[in-house]
Parts: sequence; C-alpha cells; structure tokens
Amino acid sequence: MSVQSVVSDRAAAGLGAAESVLGGLEQDGVVCLPNLFAPEELAAMQRAFNARLKLLRWSAVDGYEKTELYRHMVEDVLTLEQGFVDVALHPLIKEVLKRYLGRFSLVEARGWRSLPTARDFHGWHGDEWYEQAGADTIPREVKLGFFLTDIRSGAFNYVKGTHRRQHPRRIRTAELPDVPKSQIAVVDGPAGTAFLFDTSGIHRQAVPLLEPRHVVFLNYHDPAVRLQKEDIEGYRYHPLLLNAAFLGNLADDDRQILGFGDKTNYTPAFVRPTRYPGLHRALTWAHSASLRLTDLRVRVGGRLAGRPRKSPG
Repeated sequence: MSVQSVVSDRAAAGLGAAESVLGGLEQDGVVCLPNLFAPEELAAMQRAFNARLKLLRWSAVDGYEKTELYRHMVEDVLTLEQGFVDVALHPLIKEVLKRYLGRFSLVEARGWRSLPTARDFHGWHGDEWYEQAGADTIPREVKLGFFLTDIRSGAFNYVKGTHRRQHPRRIRTAELPDVPKSQIAVVDGPAGTAFLFDTSGIHRQAVPLLEPRHVVFLNYHDPAVRLQKEDIEGYRYHPLLLNAAFLGNLADDDRQILGFGDKTNYTPAFVRPTRYPGLHRALTWAHSASLRLTDLRVRVGGRLAGRPRKSPG
C-alpha cells in the first residue's frame, strides 16, 4: 500500500482510532483504513458482487448496468450481502463522519468493474453533486471506498490538501503540471483495502489499468443540501434500496443514516429517461418475438402430445 495507514489494524476496529482518522481526513482529505473486514465477510461480499457481473442487467435478469465503455456498474450493493450494510454502519465510520459532516445520511451505495485500458477515461475531478449557483460554502461530502480485488494498477489517486478549496469540477491535466509526487496519495493494495476521502478534493482512477478493478463506493452527505439539476433529473440520489434480511437490530442512528422515512429526494412515479430509445424498442420487439416463438412451440408440442397414435396395420 502506497499511502501510510494512520491507524493500526487493531485500532481500526474501535472508536479509539476516530481521532487519528479524523485528523488525516481534515489535513489531507484522504485517509486509509485497512482491515475493516473479517476474511469470511470479504469473501461473501466478493461472491455476491461477482455474481452481478456475470450478465448485463436486462428484463428479468439481474446483473450489471453499462452506460459507458470501460465500466460495468453494480447498483444498490446494500441489497447483495450483509457485509455491505455492516461496513456502511461500522462504528469507526459513523464516529468519524459525525465529527466531519455533522448531519449526514448514506445517499448512494454502488460499485463497478473497471476494464483494462490505457485511456484516462475517468480523469482528474472533484465530485459535482450540489447546486453550485449561489452557494457561498462548499457542502461536505465523504465517500468510503474499498477494493474487492487486489489493486496493482489503476490505483485511486488523490491530490492531498485540495479538498474544500474550490467548488468541485472536472480538472484538465494541464492544470496540475507542478504538483509534486509527494502530494499525490496513491491508494492500492490487497482486496479489503478501505479509505475515506472528501469528494471535493481532486482525485481520479490512475492509468494504465492492467487488470479488472472491482471497487465499491458508499457516499455520505446531508440529504437536505440542494442537488444539482443533472442529479435531480437523473434521480441519482434516490432513497436507498435495501434488503430486509440484512436490517435486523438496527439502532436509531443506523435507521437515520440509511434514510428510513426520509422523502427529501424521493420523486413519485419517476421514470428513468431512455438513453437509446430506438435500441430499446428493437430489443423489446426481439424479446417479444422470442416469447411468441416459445409460446408457439409449447402449443404445437402440446397438440402433438395429445394426438392419438395410429395402430400399426
């Protein structure tokens, strides 16, 4: 791991590490948190995540979504396995976020497989999510990231100390010519490596990426902050989708973090816009034709099975 951990493995599991983690987050905008997961918990999360990467999500098939060339998106990871819920509500994470964010909820839980490429398709950026017009402050947002595969290339990069300096936006590489390497945090390492970062800081996925990269990001901010227009129209920060099997014995603050009863960003009868309406119509037609063909085969087969056999004669 290229970023030095600010807590020991033992301290990472307890509230005693909160002060050290908070200090790193305040100073650099990014901090590493190794060993949040027991080995069996990590293995279960990997199996559940990998199962969603087998097929493209379509019709009645659960799977990944694909809206860009180099990433397979796995949405709503809190529905997949208990471990994703448990780490979202980890005592250390909650304590640090209470101190850094004040009021907050978990507003997004997703991951993806990045495909091998030499193209810098993700680029340097700060995460744009709130309405910047008229904003006189920079609302705080923190993401918890963790790897589900060993990361030897395509590391998470963060320019330390750039958080809360400006409203987040895309950053051209030419704007960062004089940043010393010592200022760029490089987060890589084995599966299970976890880190917190302030999303207003400048960050990216490094290139080249030489092997598939599985990563999950849990996003926390105050849901009362007004969202940017693009995210309202895309319904990005909709209320979380949860699996009832994973929600036993929740404390009151856990329910608040998961957004129980919070309709702030709920849009009644929302329909996601179709990006490729012609392709969607063609696939719908092809699927309907396949179902009709299957129905015809069943009916013909039923008639043939019910036809009386002729006696040999």
